[in-house]
Amino acid sequence: MITTSNLSKIYKTEEVQTTALNKVSLSIKPGEFVAIMGPSGCGKSTLLNILGLLDSASEGSYQFETTETVGISEKKKSDIRKKNIGFIFQNFNLIDELTVYENIELPLIYNGIPSSERKQRVQEIMEKINIAHRAKHYPQQLSGGQQQRAAVARALVTKPKLILADEPTGNLDSSNGNEVMNLLAELHREGSTIVMVTHSSYDAGFASRIVNMKDGEIFSEEHAAQRKDVFEKADAKNFE
Repeated sequence: MITTSNLSKIYKTEEVQTTALNKVSLSIKPGEFVAIMGPSGCGKSTLLNILGLLDSASEGSYQFETTETVGISEKKKSDIRKKNIGFIFQNFNLIDELTVYENIELPLIYNGIPSSERKQRVQEIMEKINIAHRAKHYPQQLSGGQQQRAAVARALVTKPKLILADEPTGNLDSSNGNEVMNLLAELHREGSTIVMVTHSSYDAGFASRIVNMKDGEIFSEEHAAQRKDVFEKADAKNFE
């Protein structure tokens, strides 16, 4: 699904040149759950933004499925992003003036989905994520865990091929954070492709592969242990 080759990102000013990514080559297959780890400033969020077509590489190649994305127009990037990629952010990025239902519905409106289909898909994903009872509430009326559930539902409502998660538990306590990771593990079991940036070794343990970065480069990869207790926690009954 994802193939990068010698991908670099260089920020330039009149006096300083900073290399955020340095010739990163990475391949991610459909159905994988990949965690990207490393210290602050190592380039992991820059890489995630490029994979999500929110930022552009300076050099190298990034193929999403069969499409080379480096150098294509912003409109083409937007089209690929809207149709294929769901985002989960650390800060939730919900719109305060919209209800939970309206926040989740918004990507479907952008994609031109008819009203009747929007209603069905929003209701289905709210029930799956166990947030339907908060449909008419506004973000500020929700707990942090509920806000992240709503954000996950918004990311999934378009049925994306790829889910990108940037520190999805970073603003949550351990209990709510564990619920979100259980949910991502369940989505992985159902076949979703997930790429997650995290500082947490515990969260990374839910992934099938861990990519370690330092100074803008990938310096190691490892397959996370398939711990039985982790996947048992991801059983849907935990979200009832």
